[in-house]
Amino acid sequence: MELEEIYRQDLSLLIALQILVEECSVTKAAKRLHLSQSATSRILSRLRDMLNDPLFSRVGQQLVPTQYALDCYQQLQGPTGQLLKLLTPTAFIAKECRQKFTIATTDFAIQSLLPFVLPKLYELAPHIRIEVIPVQHQNLQAQLSLQGADMAICRAIGQTEPLQQESLGHVGVSCLVSNDHPLADTNITMEDYLHFPHATIAISDGVKAIVDSAIDQFPPRTELLRTPNLDSALAILDLHPLIITLPAGMAELAATRHRLIVKPLPFVIAPLNYNLFWHARCELDSGHHWLRERVVDLIKPLLETKNITSS
Repeated sequence: MELEEIYRQDLSLLIALQILVEECSVTKAAKRLHLSQSATSRILSRLRDMLNDPLFSRVGQQLVPTQYALDCYQQLQGPTGQLLKLLTPTAFIAKECRQKFTIATTDFAIQSLLPFVLPKLYELAPHIRIEVIPVQHQNLQAQLSLQGADMAICRAIGQTEPLQQESLGHVGVSCLVSNDHPLADTNITMEDYLHFPHATIAISDGVKAIVDSAIDQFPPRTELLRTPNLDSALAILDLHPLIITLPAGMAELAATRHRLIVKPLPFVIAPLNYNLFWHARCELDSGHHWLRERVVDLIKPLLETKNITSS
């Protein structure tokens, strides 16, 4: 029988066959199926036509299954058991979850958020597998649908409808200088900012475009390095009196780890609004729902602290 022919059959009749074999009684089978006795008798008639076998013979008040009915019953145990498992909702248990999740995110989130988030996720769900990939801001819808990323942690750049989203918080932009920088003991003025050489970090967040837009009426600054990786800028701090412009949370972490100094920008820019994005295809998946809630619960407090937002 071809697959198309199977589709045209009423496969629910096979469930009734299992119950009839187990009960050996139309009356008892009708009770389990929540049907009338006459309706169950009609089902038995349809089963006989579909399978081209009498299936049962009557001995007194009892139905005795034919060998073919018994063979069908045995063969149906596996498929119907799998259907029951498929159709029966199960509670999500994080410690037993073995799903793989792909998270698209920015350089900032990779370097400043995920180091705090990932240990907690693996503590709660030690068997999950996570792949972190660069976010494609201008292609976010395709990345979360056709390209298979499960969620994205980033700011909205371009069209994000009809993606699902939840706000994570705001990320400011700060400056970072070394302890022996000429500006180490003073606030950075606009003149200072334009005079000293620069490195700009986390360009996938749009930091460079935002900063350049805010100072486009001034003479261009000297940008020696533009990189998504903070370590690249730190490697040349001894060679140049750099002002490193970067997301505020990344600046605070680097200052603590490398004994550097955080300075506010000498001009005002709007903070970056970070969101968690996902496609509707993942909306009802229990594992995905669990991960979304944990990511939101873990990142929101980080972005609300003074260490992550700009002053």
